Amino acid sequence: MIGNMISMIRREKGLTKTELAEITGINIGHLTHIEKGERNPSHKALSSICEALDIPFEEMLHTYDKTLTLEQEKYDYLKYVPYNQIPLFSNLDDFITCPAKYSKAAFAYKVPDDSMEPVFAKGSNVFVELVGLLENKDYGLFKVNDEFLIRKLLYRKGGLVLRAENKDLEIEDVLVSDLKEFEIIGRIYIDEK
Repeated sequence: MIGNMISMIRREKGLTKTELAEITGINIGHLTHIEKGERNPSHKALSSICEALDIPFEEMLHTYDKTLTLEQEKYDYLKYVPYNQIPLFSNLDDFITCPAKYSKAAFAYKVPDDSMEPVFAKGSNVFVELVGLLENKDYGLFKVNDEFLIRKLLYRKGGLVLRAENKDLEIEDVLVSDLKEFEIIGRIYIDEK
């Protein structure tokens, strides 16, 4: 995934591979292997690439050991990953111990409502891995039109769908392609039963 991200961002910034290679001092052949996903860049090389592309290094690290599935490529998944943004906290409630089994979690998020019950109770804490690759039926934290939602992500014929779990509330599914603004913040860890 990191190679896909570098390639996409480089093209968005209007840089050729040759130009990026010259700016970073990375051999163009090596850069080609990185963009094709055949090699991962060293942390030093990734740092140089991030500096050249003017993007945060830490955010790119979240894509380091991930691989896109064919389904994710089909749904153009990368366009929903906010690679140049970092979380802004207007209020820090406290610190919470992160269980070892959630070692890739970047932060905990308090469930704001009962839309995801019985899976996640209102007021409970969930652990979020930033820019985690979400598979079909994974739970995630999403930014939808200036609102943060916890939902189940579903891959459907018509596109990506967000679903609330609380059947009593009769919350309609949200088709991502119908949204004005949509970003995948991260994957939420859930205990397997």
